[in-house]
Amino acid sequence: MIRLTNLLNFILQKHKSYLYVIIFALYIHSKLPNVGTTIFTTMSGLANQYNAINLGQGFPDYQMSEELMNKVNEVMHKGWNQYVPMQGYMPLRESIAEKAEFLYSTRINPDTQITITPGGTYAIYTALTTVLQPGDEVIVFEPAYDSYIPNIEINGAVPVLIDLKFPEYKIDWQEVKRKVTPKTRMIMLNSPHNPTGAVLGEEDIQQLWAIVKDTNIFILSDEVYEHLIFDNIPHQSILRYPDLLERSFVCFSFGKTYNCTGWKLGYCISSPETMAEFRKVHQFNCFSCHTPSQVALAEYLKKKEDYLSLGGIMQQKRDYFVDLMKSTKFDMLSSHGSYFICAQYNRISDEGDKDFAVRITKEFGVATIPVSSFYKAGTDNKVVRFCFSKKNETLEAAAEKFCNL
Repeated sequence: MIRLTNLLNFILQKHKSYLYVIIFALYIHSKLPNVGTTIFTTMSGLANQYNAINLGQGFPDYQMSEELMNKVNEVMHKGWNQYVPMQGYMPLRESIAEKAEFLYSTRINPDTQITITPGGTYAIYTALTTVLQPGDEVIVFEPAYDSYIPNIEINGAVPVLIDLKFPEYKIDWQEVKRKVTPKTRMIMLNSPHNPTGAVLGEEDIQQLWAIVKDTNIFILSDEVYEHLIFDNIPHQSILRYPDLLERSFVCFSFGKTYNCTGWKLGYCISSPETMAEFRKVHQFNCFSCHTPSQVALAEYLKKKEDYLSLGGIMQQKRDYFVDLMKSTKFDMLSSHGSYFICAQYNRISDEGDKDFAVRITKEFGVATIPVSSFYKAGTDNKVVRFCFSKKNETLEAAAEKFCNL
């Protein structure tokens, strides 16, 4: 021991400056010390490893529009392969503004209120980074999409967590009022909701307005599943409410609308003043998004039937999957939107949901997502999430395997 100490002292005396360089070069004070690999990566990795049907991660297993693919190829050959403006290709922003007015009767200025982003998650991160200062509080409803809390924490802000009321996953607005403090800077909404498929109603928007009026609270509305809504329920987009839009960032995804999640293309809509600040952050992270996709979408977005029919198509898939699952011991919960549905498995096992999800992937060949992963504290209601945006034969094969549980 003495010899080792003497050796270390000798090294320190002779090579002190080099050791400092090595030590300081290797040490990082993590901004996200409690974050590891996402559950989506983990479960999709298991699905690949065990050749399992993947009903976990949210992406379709069927082809997107051939017309849209051909349009992208066409515009590439026409030379649309260089940068477009940082805010996004203007004809695409104009098509988005036309769509917003058609759907929600609100006029949006395409020049000052819309920015094209590399996906909806990026838009969410940029909106949070635009507003938040260290110590600010952000109200988040759990279960929550897994990027929300890390996005808040990396900005030095504090997530204030409120559980949605199980099993309907409704917002308790009285609890929201109790959790609002002078430090509350933002309230995050997600409708249709991932992971549960819950949908906000008009009463929810009225409650929200009553809470934020005469305050400096911003709203971040994650509406990436705006067209995946069922049962004739109208989507209560923040774009319907100009007074709320003044204090909101509303985030959307082309990937969810056109079955091309790998494109990673979305957009954010806000007021001119807040969008100006949003773009200050955006321009130094992603100066310009994929040009050929933007040019193709500018024209394709005018085909209203493509996005208007999506809810009905996905509702058929939801209903078909629910009917198939009646032959299993899963108890399906309600889903009125997104392409997700949750289920309790109490009649099958008393395992924790993560252990259950891993086991059925390995032993029965179907991957799901444990819903406790959408809670910071890991709240486990013995619920797993399925993605039903799959071919019918995929859903049939999964349900058949579940019958053995």
